[in-house]
Amino acid sequence: MHDTTVLLIELGAVILGLGLVGRFAGRIGMSPIPLYLLGGLAFGHGGLFPLSATEGFIEVGAEIGVLLLLLLLGLEYTASELVTSLRTQYPSGVVDFVLNATPGALAGLLLGWGPAGVLALAGVTWISSSGVIAKVLTDLGRLGNRETPVVLGVLVMEDLSMAVYLPLLTAMLAGAGLAGGSITLLVALGTVGIVLYLALRHGRLISRAVSSKTPEMLLLVVLGLTLLVAGVAQKLQVSAAVGAFLVGIALSGETAENARTLLTPLRDLFAAVFFVFFGLSTTPAQIPPVLLPALLLAVVTVLTKILTGRYAARRAGVSRRGQLRAGGALVARGEFSIVIAGLAVSAEPRIGPLATAYVLLMVIFGPLAARWTEPAVSGLLRRVRRGPREPGRTHPPAHSSEAETLKR
Repeated sequence: MHDTTVLLIELGAVILGLGLVGRFAGRIGMSPIPLYLLGGLAFGHGGLFPLSATEGFIEVGAEIGVLLLLLLLGLEYTASELVTSLRTQYPSGVVDFVLNATPGALAGLLLGWGPAGVLALAGVTWISSSGVIAKVLTDLGRLGNRETPVVLGVLVMEDLSMAVYLPLLTAMLAGAGLAGGSITLLVALGTVGIVLYLALRHGRLISRAVSSKTPEMLLLVVLGLTLLVAGVAQKLQVSAAVGAFLVGIALSGETAENARTLLTPLRDLFAAVFFVFFGLSTTPAQIPPVLLPALLLAVVTVLTKILTGRYAARRAGVSRRGQLRAGGALVARGEFSIVIAGLAVSAEPRIGPLATAYVLLMVIFGPLAARWTEPAVSGLLRRVRRGPREPGRTHPPAHSSEAETLKR
């Protein structure tokens, strides 16, 4: 009874604290993710208020949080949208991978990590935060901008790539050799292909079988199916997260919309628990030694994401200013960088502190880059084109064609 009492007190304090810091983050217009991570650091080993009774419960909640993040991500897209994105956005997806995974991989090699750690850090620097970016675009009133579909297209490509990347990472973390990793990857690709085919051809039948007029029944069926498929996928070393993602893709129409409405609050709760658990597994004293590498990695990958956005937007015929806005919008990293690091931390413990510091920086840099990249670069270009001012001399007004070029 005593243990139950302590568990309830600790769990209540953690959830209440998450609610308060989430409200504070909303008031100041920032993502709550860094505050959740800091809360986990405060409650973890070596923190100010270490937890004793709830760590096991929070660990299970963190696993559910990852599955719900991927399930809701799959519910956002239909199979036809994913196929269309593959056909039209794959060059941008390749450029995104090369520019943004390479810095992480090189950093892992320079730090002397093994193959699994290098692959994991490459994923941490590669994947942008869909949640943070969606919030920033909404706050800035850019949902109707011409570059926004380009930004969303890049995010879709990244999300779909997780169906290949996560099984490969899981196989390497499990110590599978080249043959074992290849088999796992083939199984994952085959599973993705089958699910996309079934969703395209028979999506209505699948959704009708899962659908229910009673919200309670729909919630139980979708959540139970997700956990079951994730467990089977984990057993096959395909990755539980990919299994949850595929369940989301298989559902469509009204069923997907209703499930998304029901599961969103549950996702937010368990996702917050996941970020806290990741912070719990990181000792605060390990953060200061990795701040400099994290800052260098952050600066480099801010620039590479801006270049990615510019390339993708230029392919779509967006103006120069729109290209810069697209690049700035893609900078933020967040939930999936932490998910990847959380999977790898058992094989490469050093990735935990580095990923925590990196995400803390990038969640701060992301909204700033989205807001200021285009004005800052445009202002710099104007200064360069005008040249240095001579004492006592003023420049004539810009030619109308030049002014029009700057507007574009």
